[in-house]
Amino acid sequence: MLKVSVIGGLLALALGTLRAEEKRFVFERPLMATRFTVTCHGADEAVARKAAEEAFAAAAEVNRIASDYLTDSELMRLPTGQATKVSPVFAELLAASFQFAKATDGAFDPTLGPLTKLWRESRRQHRLPAADDLAKAREASGWQHVTWDTSASTILLTKPGMQLDLGGIAKGFAADRMLAVMTKAGFPRTCIAAGGDLRLGDPPPGKTGWRVGLQTFDEDQPEEVVELVHCAVSTSGDLHQFAEIDGKHYSHILDPATGLGLTERIAVSVIAPTATTSDALATAACVAGAEKAEAVALKGGATRVIVRTTR
Repeated sequence: MLKVSVIGGLLALALGTLRAEEKRFVFERPLMATRFTVTCHGADEAVARKAAEEAFAAAAEVNRIASDYLTDSELMRLPTGQATKVSPVFAELLAASFQFAKATDGAFDPTLGPLTKLWRESRRQHRLPAADDLAKAREASGWQHVTWDTSASTILLTKPGMQLDLGGIAKGFAADRMLAVMTKAGFPRTCIAAGGDLRLGDPPPGKTGWRVGLQTFDEDQPEEVVELVHCAVSTSGDLHQFAEIDGKHYSHILDPATGLGLTERIAVSVIAPTATTSDALATAACVAGAEKAEAVALKGGATRVIVRTTR
């Protein structure tokens, strides 16, 4: 379930007087159907640019592995009915995915590939899927029907037609890898923005943290500004990605229980130690619904959860 930059409208603000020896550099690139931005502080722009290129390459690697839009990605080449050893990066992403599936009791479900494909077509045509097609896609989904062996790095999709969809965690995972690259290259004062996900390193010079605007249903102004450091923030919701079908509002975020988009208007911001965590839990919290969202996200490892609804 892809969350592009306008969903939740997370906005990182690195303002203030900078030390003379450290300048602010910003590098951008389109990736994973959204825009990734690296904001960092350092003395040498050429060195910073080189580090940012390496960081973007790390995110592009995640996309090549885990995209369900690329027919030759490692994810799309997974067979069913056969235990398959995966690459180290894919193994790390899969381990996190099934960890959060278990922690959220399936509110985050990485096996909704057949339903995702069907719902994308439904949104495009503005009509609900046929009952038989929906039933078939639901039968091919369900995280409990996957055998993931962490020690052997093998995955077994047990249901015919099963396909993974890691759109609800891959961008956060990529943002974590990007910050690690920037830090290793000597740029710990870095903010990675990956659509609706932020990964924050050391604060800007002279500051105690990064000022982050949280925007959900209000398109013009952040509803809250927080100062954060050494953590991640993700916002998930249907501010822009939704469909009106037969007079009913459906989100782009799938409800595993129905196979259709969520109908509750909800936006959730999750603050967590990593973007992998915040990304997955923001999706899971929306699926859990307003009453259970905070409890589900906190159980999964969030440090703070902001839930908003509109009636």
